[in-house]
Amino acid sequence: VRLVRAFAALGLWKIRLTGGEPTIRQGFTDIAARVASVPGIRSLAVTTNGYRLAERAQSYADAGIRAINISVDSLRPEQFRAITGHDRLHDIMEGIEVCRAAGFETIKLNTVLLNGLNEGELDDFITFVQSRDLALRFIEVMRTNDNAAFFAERHLPGQFVADRLDALGWQPMERKAGAGPAVEYAHPSAKGRIGIIAPYAKDFCASCNRLRVSATGKLHLCLFGEGGYDL
Repeated sequence: VRLVRAFAALGLWKIRLTGGEPTIRQGFTDIAARVASVPGIRSLAVTTNGYRLAERAQSYADAGIRAINISVDSLRPEQFRAITGHDRLHDIMEGIEVCRAAGFETIKLNTVLLNGLNEGELDDFITFVQSRDLALRFIEVMRTNDNAAFFAERHLPGQFVADRLDALGWQPMERKAGAGPAVEYAHPSAKGRIGIIAPYAKDFCASCNRLRVSATGKLHLCLFGEGGYDL
């Protein structure tokens, strides 16, 4: 919390608790409540796999978390199991509805684009968003030092989604203050929004406004940056 106070004094007002899976951290809700209580922090968010949301969403909201990102890589149970290795799609979808009832201001779903696995669900995802007040963001797979073969097989550019949205009449939205890297689209007949996070797109890094602090207390200016500054 001392670290959060220091950043808040410098003007930072939005914090995201992420991981790995942050909710398995012992005392997670207590940590969230302490962070949310720091003067100057206006938005506290969390990214989660959503496994236990149905039973825990209210406690997260009570702790001061106002925005939540949930990983949903498929809307089809069998495909979801093939991608994630478990069969918890029903529980996660139930948890999303509980989040709405718990009063979260922002609910976002994260869907990693996977060639040969979920690209055929694009229209299903678009239909899902049309009737729900949430944002779904398609995220390109990024290459790391140890996933070259997987990247070559599964990478699908965000333009694949953008072309379909353009064809269906979706329009890019103006970027809001504090917004992340997604380019968001809206449609007059849709309640929800669709975002695209395309790290290989031109000028993707130009608007980056993120700082990352690791569990070991190092400040990273980029998710894929080496080293880090020991705080």
